[in-house]
Amino acid sequence: MKTYSVRPKDIRRECHVIDASGKTLGRLSIQIARLLMGKHKPIYSPHLDTGDYVIVINAAKVRVTGKKLQDKIYYRHSNYPGGLKSITLGELMQKFPERAIEYAVKGMLPHNRLGRSMYRKLRVYAGATYPGAPKTAKAAGTEKA
Repeated sequence: MKTYSVRPKDIRRECHVIDASGKTLGRLSIQIARLLMGKHKPIYSPHLDTGDYVIVINAAKVRVTGKKLQDKIYYRHSNYPGGLKSITLGELMQKFPERAIEYAVKGMLPHNRLGRSMYRKLRVYAGATYPGAPKTAKAAGTEKA
């Protein structure tokens, strides 16, 4: 019996629309990362990008547990002396609610070229509407992840 090896022409990508309202940030991010990597498919291969496209709506309504809104801090540095900046999760959710999901998912993907190509298939929107959305919610096929 021969081992099946996936070819790039065999990869079929789908588009998943996930409603984030009321979902916990970490658990939602795991599901999104799994779809982006393609681990839900029988043809999953760790050295190929077999994942699907993911659109996340209502990112502003995502939940976190405990005191993470005050205690969880995101850091960045400008590469200048004294250029360390920080922002709490609560401030981030007020200013840029999409970035909380983006940061969580990006940390769960591989940290190499393959992970960057997977990350490009993610789109996150704070509200319920997004570009290319069908006119009616019934036709959208909104998936509750």
